[in-house]
Amino acid sequence: MSIESMSGAAVADGLSVACLLLGAFLAMVAAIGLVRFPDLLSRMHAATKPQVLGLILIVIGLGLRLRNPTDVGMLVLIAMFQLLTAPVSAHMLGRTAFRKTPIRKDLLLVDELTPRLEERPDRPDDGPVGGER
Repeated sequence: MSIESMSGAAVADGLSVACLLLGAFLAMVAAIGLVRFPDLLSRMHAATKPQVLGLILIVIGLGLRLRNPTDVGMLVLIAMFQLLTAPVSAHMLGRTAFRKTPIRKDLLLVDELTPRLEERPDRPDDGPVGGER
C-alpha cells in the first residue's frame, strides 16, 4: 500500500496507534520512575511530567481513533483538567513534603524554600503532620 492510496481514516488510525503506544510507554516510564527514584521529590517529578504527557498522547490517540465530536470534546476536557490540576497538586504536595518529611538536600540543585521557611518559622502549618510538635 502506497501513501497515495491510504485514506484519511487509515492515516488517522496509524497516528492513533503511534500516539497510544508512545503514551503507554511514557506511562510505563513514569511508573518505573516512581519505583526507582530515591526520594519523594524525584518520584513526584516522575509522577507528573511523563505521566501527563503520556495521558495527553493517549487522549490524542483516542481522539484520532474515535473521531466523534462529543467524544473528542470530552477527551479535550480530560486533558485540560489534567494540565490544570497536575502542576498545582504536585506543587502543593512538594511544599508539604519539604516541610513535613526529611528531604535529601544533596539531591537538590536549587533550594528556594528553606530561606523562606527560616524567615517565618512561626507559621502554624510548618509543624509535623498530624499536629505533633
